[in-house]
Amino acid sequence: MEKLALLARLEAKPGKEQEVADFIKSALPLAEAEPGTIRWYALQIGSSTFGIFDTFADEAGRDAHLGGEIPKALMAHADELLAAPPVIEKVTLLAVK
Repeated sequence: MEKLALLARLEAKPGKEQEVADFIKSALPLAEAEPGTIRWYALQIGSSTFGIFDTFADEAGRDAHLGGEIPKALMAHADELLAAPPVIEKVTLLAVK
């Protein structure tokens, strides 16, 4: 059962919106390869604001994701694509359907 989550908010640099969208969509296979990641969503909140929301059964799965390939790839391209550092929040899920 999903108990924990991460919510990452990304703000694209002007003119880099499509590249950010393509980048986060391309991370799906990496998320699928993570056994501790139950659900993974890439989303667009506004014209230049994007997010990633993923869920986990336990802290070990969440920690494995935070140390995994998606955050490494994101940080490797952050200066080029993002207007500000990503905001990553640890979330406790209160109810799930």
